[in-house]
Formats: sequence, structure tokens, C-alpha cells
Amino acid sequence: MSTPVEEIKDKIDIVDFIKGYISLKPAGRNFRAICPFHKEKTPSFVVSSERQIWHCFGCGKGGDAIKFLMEYENLEFYEALSILAEKAGVELKKISPAEQRQFGILYDISEKAKEFFKKTLENSSEAIAYLKSRGFKNEIIKEFELGLAPKGFDELTRHLINYGYSISDIERSGMSLKTKGNLYVDRFRERIMFPIYNQFGKTIGFGGRILPWINQVQLAKYINSPDSLIYNKSRTLYGFHKSKNHIKSAGFVLAVEGYMDFLMSYQDGVKNAVAVSGTALTSNQLKILRRYTDQIIFCFDTDSAGLDAAERSIDLALGSEFNVKILNLKDVKDPAELVQKSPGQLEKSLKEARPILDFYFDYYGISDFRVVSSIEIPAFKKSLNSILFKIKNLTSVVERSFWLKKLSKKTNIDENSLIEELEKIQNKKETKEEMIDQKIPFSRPDLISQRLIALMLIDKTLQDEYQNFKDFFSEDYQKIFNNLAKSEKLENKKQESLSSYILLNSSLGLENLDKEKVTKEFTSLVKEIKTAYFKKQRENLTEAIKKAEKMGDEGKLNSILSQFDELSKKIQNK
Repeated sequence: MSTPVEEIKDKIDIVDFIKGYISLKPAGRNFRAICPFHKEKTPSFVVSSERQIWHCFGCGKGGDAIKFLMEYENLEFYEALSILAEKAGVELKKISPAEQRQFGILYDISEKAKEFFKKTLENSSEAIAYLKSRGFKNEIIKEFELGLAPKGFDELTRHLINYGYSISDIERSGMSLKTKGNLYVDRFRERIMFPIYNQFGKTIGFGGRILPWINQVQLAKYINSPDSLIYNKSRTLYGFHKSKNHIKSAGFVLAVEGYMDFLMSYQDGVKNAVAVSGTALTSNQLKILRRYTDQIIFCFDTDSAGLDAAERSIDLALGSEFNVKILNLKDVKDPAELVQKSPGQLEKSLKEARPILDFYFDYYGISDFRVVSSIEIPAFKKSLNSILFKIKNLTSVVERSFWLKKLSKKTNIDENSLIEELEKIQNKKETKEEMIDQKIPFSRPDLISQRLIALMLIDKTLQDEYQNFKDFFSEDYQKIFNNLAKSEKLENKKQESLSSYILLNSSLGLENLDKEKVTKEFTSLVKEIKTAYFKKQRENLTEAIKKAEKMGDEGKLNSILSQFDELSKKIQNK
């Protein structure tokens, strides 16, 4: 009997499903399209109706319908599965407890841990007093379900075990750590706990801030749950489950750095905010925000680490075609401190957010430019190139022209000279794209074997030649050919993955080749794979000759030299 997951896959045709998101065009037995997960000019995204899978040969992503939905909508497995189950008319409650353990149990553990932390906070007047001293009101503490991790080494772990959860599942959830002495201890101890939610409001992880009276010399100020089946830090924005509708109505999002920054902003009435939890924004997080707005105002800490994080996030946002501004707070370190000192001021300050290039003019010292001595020219040129790099990454030609004119006025450098200098700068995005397109994860013999199999799938008459060169294939490729050409069973997941890869790759450019070109390339590759095989053997014999000479074994040496001569003749007469 098939499982609900298998039943969902059986009922949803992957081609029809993906067509609901992107345009697919027939390519032989498969379909292909421009990849929705990275920018490319030549279609390298292929979907197989036969195998109900997809793969992009540009960025390397691939999988089934569930994986596509996860990637496209930035969902976790269970969330994607729930959506597809509804579409397929399959009841997820049919899933067995064994299947639920892969994801459902992690939600349960997270929920139980959250309730445990909340209860612990309620019983700690000292921790509550600390939160109040930071400006938190009871309403915000309750709405976002803040908690406290106790001092004991394994209080939460024992609490969860008492509820019937296995230690392996508790460890898998990230709530417990295994020590070198094979003991299990709580990951979070003596910390204010911030539950982290997915976009549907389910608890998926935690952030913990060390209590201020604990010796912090060897302890991180903040720690987070590790990535798991239900929590992925690069896909999650703190507070988004509450702020997403506010972001849509406001028309922009305020991006802040930490949990406290978000909570204090939210408490102060600025509810269209998200926190990136102390790291730079990721492309996945930007994809989520892009569905709600195309404008971001960054407000990160004013220390050097905060500014570095802001710059990385800004560059990525500009590359994702966001309209970016920055709010540089004066006399305070972060939004949390501003709200605590001057309630209501944050919303007013948002009107003072500056276009990002204005910020960069100041950040790189361009605004202070007056006269540059010969000694200062190298440093000035470095700052100027940094600004030009930012301008080049702007997607709008109009915007680039506007900022080049402004830069020309500020520096007294002719605009044409700036344009000439701009053209010398390699675009970071293009460089990354080129690296993706040129990435080859296989050896030359691997690539030849894959291409030969693909050619034999396009022109089945070539399969008659297979017996003449099959010994030059590795065992894996022999099995794969027999699977694709004769439907023989594969032995392992590596072979299954390679088989799917070759099948989909045969759709890229091969279906339009005429028979003469296919035959010509096939003959050339057969010679090449034989040569590669013989050369590898010759390398092995060369090593054997060196060993025989070192050991002084003349009989063995003569035998190997004879084999070497025979092999050299084969290479010449191939």
C-alpha cells in the first residue's frame, strides 16, 4: 500500500503543476524552461514527465513536485506537503506515526519547549524585571511568547522526555546537545528565549539572549537553534508572521538586525518590520519579502559589524531589484534603544531614510571630497571604485545615470571619465552567473560517458555500437545505460541520481541535432573515451614501473614494460 506522500506524487503530474508557475516548452521526451531559481539566458531547467522530476543544469537544484514548491515558495517540507495534499485530495492524517516523526514531531517538541520557557519566565521576577528595564511591555511579552531557559544543565531535556519524546528526536530538534561524555544537555541555558515562527505562525526554532548578569566572557550573546527539517535560518525572517500584512499595506519593510529591535519597533507602532537575526539578508529572505513589497529601509546597528552586515544586505537587495533606503539613527545604537529613549520617534525618523547611494557617498568619504593630494589619490580611487561598483549593480539605467551625474558633481570628475571607469569594473552578479554556468562537477571521462549515453538515447541505432566500447565505461555508467536503454534496475541512489541527470540532460540541445551531427560527435567521443581509458592505464603502469625499478625486480619490470609498449600501440592506433 502506498504512503500518503507517494499518493500525492502519483496524483499530481509534475509537468502540469510546474506549468502553473513557469512556462515550459517541449524538448524531446522532456520539457525545459528558463530556471526560476537563478538568472540565465539559455534554458537549463528540465522537467521529466516520465520520471516526475526536475533539474536545473545551471544552478544544480532539482527534485520532485514537493521540492519545487519548497524552493519556489520558500516553504518547509511539511508546509509544501500540506499544500500539495489539499491539491491532490489526500488526507495527511493518514500519515503513519513513523512518517510523522520526520517533521511533525519537531513542531510538537518546539511547541512544548516554548510553553516550558514561558512558564519559567513567569516564575522569574528577576528576568521579567530585566525585560521591563529594556522597555518591554507585558502585551509584547505575551504576544510574542517570550520565555526563559533555566540554569540547570538538562531541565528542558528531562521535561521533554517526561512527555514521551525520545532523546534522538529532542537532539534532532536542536533543543538538546550530546557531550563528549555521551551526556545530553540543554542547548539553551540562562537565556531570554525568543520563539521563532514560520510564516504561518508555527514555532520552528528559538533565539536565546544570555542574561546580563551571567559571566559572558566565553559565551555568545545570542545563539540560535540549528537548522532542521522545520527551521532554516536563511529562509526565516523573525516577526514576519505578524508583520507581512502590515508590510503590504505600508508599501515598504523596515529591516532591523535583532529580535529586540523588531519587538520594540513593533511595540512602538512600526509593525511593518522584520529582523534578520544578526546576519545579512539572504536571497531566500528577499524572495519572501518581494511578494509583499519592492521597497526596503535598512536600520542596522551603527557599530562596524552592523554597517558591514548592512552593506552585504544592501548589495543583495539592489541585485534583487529592490528600491533601497537606509535609516542612520543618531545618538543611539539601534532601534530598540531609540524606542526606549524616545517612544514614537522611530515612525517619524523613517521619513528621514536616505536613498542608499547618498549613504554610500558618506560611507566611502566621497561627500567630504575637496582637494586630493597625490598621496591621497590611491585611497580616493579605491573609494570611488567602491561607489562605481554600487552604481553598476543598479538595475535601472535611469538610476545609474542620475547617480553618475551626482557623483560627477561631488568629485568634480567629468561624467564621461566616470562612465569609462565604470565600464572597467566587473559586475559582481555577472561574475557569479558565469561561475554557475561554467561549474562542472564531473571528470572528463564522466562527461564523455554521459554524453555518449545521451546521444544513444536520441539516436537508438547507435546503441548497436555499445558492445564495442562498453568496457571503457565505469560500472556505474554501464548500469545506467542498461537502465535507460533496457529498463534494467539500478543498484543504488548514486546510480539513480546519475540516471535522472543524464535523462534530463539529453533534452538540452540534443533533440535539435541532425543525424549526421549526432553520428559525427558520437564517433569522436568513442575515440576520446578509449584514449582516456588507455592513458589512465598507462599512468598506472608508469607508477608500477617506478616501483619495480625501486625494488630491483627485473622480471617484473620487463613484464610491465612489455604491457606499456602494447598499451602505447593501442593509443596510437585507436
